[in-house]
Amino acid sequence: MGANNDQWPDALPVAQVRIARPTDQLDAVVRFYVAVLGLRELFRFEDHAGYRGVMVGLPGTGYHLEFTTHVDGSPGAAPSAENLLVLYFADAARMSDVARRLTEAGVEPVEAENPYWTANGGLTFPDPDGWRVVLMPRPVF
Repeated sequence: MGANNDQWPDALPVAQVRIARPTDQLDAVVRFYVAVLGLRELFRFEDHAGYRGVMVGLPGTGYHLEFTTHVDGSPGAAPSAENLLVLYFADAARMSDVARRLTEAGVEPVEAENPYWTANGGLTFPDPDGWRVVLMPRPVF
């Protein structure tokens, strides 16, 4: 009998997952992920030990992204072209709508480092810091 992939494993009963990263372009990054890509701003904080930040994601889910900046500066460049946020869509038409919105906002797709993404219908777009978002036309499983 296979494992139930719809529930967290008993050994890791977490309630929420946050992926956080610094940026020196907080406003531009938030605009990219919210106004252009279409995620929602979930929470914002100011002046927390010199940090300010924004959490974005999908309402009602336990997964979100956090972008922070510090008054003294924060590293923002992506460490490699393989640091990816991959978004899987229900179908290619829905993916195309988001890809069109990105290009209309002046964000041009880039070649994926790993040919798997392109071979399977994916489109790769850089955010203002160069971190890459891959749009995939259908879920893996």
